[in-house]
Amino acid sequence: MGVKLKDIVKPEEIKFEDLKGKIVAIDAANALYQFLSSIRQQDGTPLKDHQGRVTSHLSGLLYRTSALVDKGIKPVYVFDGKSHSLKGDTQTKRSEIRIESEKKWKKALEKGEIEEARKYAVRSSRMSAEIIESSKKLLDLMGIPFIQAVGEGEAQATYMVQNGDAWCVASQDYDCILFGAPLMVRNLAISSTRANLEMFELNKVLNNLDITREQLVDVAILVGTDFNQGIKGVGAKTGLKLLKEHKDIYSVIKHLDVEMEVDPAVLRDIFLKPDVAVDYEIKWKKPDKDELIDFLSGEHSFSQDRVLNAVEKIKGLNITQKSLEDWF
Repeated sequence: MGVKLKDIVKPEEIKFEDLKGKIVAIDAANALYQFLSSIRQQDGTPLKDHQGRVTSHLSGLLYRTSALVDKGIKPVYVFDGKSHSLKGDTQTKRSEIRIESEKKWKKALEKGEIEEARKYAVRSSRMSAEIIESSKKLLDLMGIPFIQAVGEGEAQATYMVQNGDAWCVASQDYDCILFGAPLMVRNLAISSTRANLEMFELNKVLNNLDITREQLVDVAILVGTDFNQGIKGVGAKTGLKLLKEHKDIYSVIKHLDVEMEVDPAVLRDIFLKPDVAVDYEIKWKKPDKDELIDFLSGEHSFSQDRVLNAVEKIKGLNITQKSLEDWF
């Protein structure tokens, strides 16, 4: 998902210990997709409760979040709001990929090809209103704050870091850098036991590439984003080379003698002037143990012992609301 900048944007390695005491704004949609994709049975079937409802996302939220809190990290999740109209084509393509992957998953299962089945099952993960709402309910019962974005969750999380309300954004998508996140961390939700995380510091990224953030956004537009297709044959390295030679996207387009389906000025504004909520509250609460047991064990077939173990980890979170300076 998001723009492909991996070939030109290099990370620094950090450890979980480096995030101790820090407030981390987590891209909720990104994390939930990871849980839905990775937390599955051997044949690719997602975890389900006694009523056949998918619970992979709830499992991921409960155990990964409690593990982060146990490491002294203060998480706040940020949910997507209304998608930009230009994202429609991307969403349609993703939906088509999921539908096709689901068909291939079922065929592989019929043939007894378990490894092949799981490969396609991972690509069939889909988000639903029920998954989002149950995720929010779980976070509320855990006492973990979440913010509802007006538009893109990555833009909202970025604003929170820019505003000093969080130390970094946690996401797998490089879009956060384009939105201007001063610090972004990858791999936070992949595995709580992973030794090293990837951190991107915007100023260092721009200095290493010797370009401005506006030029980096232009590179992304040339490559293709969730909001436009980009120019055929132009990858990140080529896009960077073209931008350095011609300074801005309009000069590159003129040089290549191509037309873009969307005005670059409109695409630039999506990243440089995103719509964000400025009135929000970040507040941690004590977990509601009884309600969590009712919700997870009673309604969704979770092991009560595992739920209680997670609750114990969350209870260790210092919920005293201090000034933000105290966390940096």
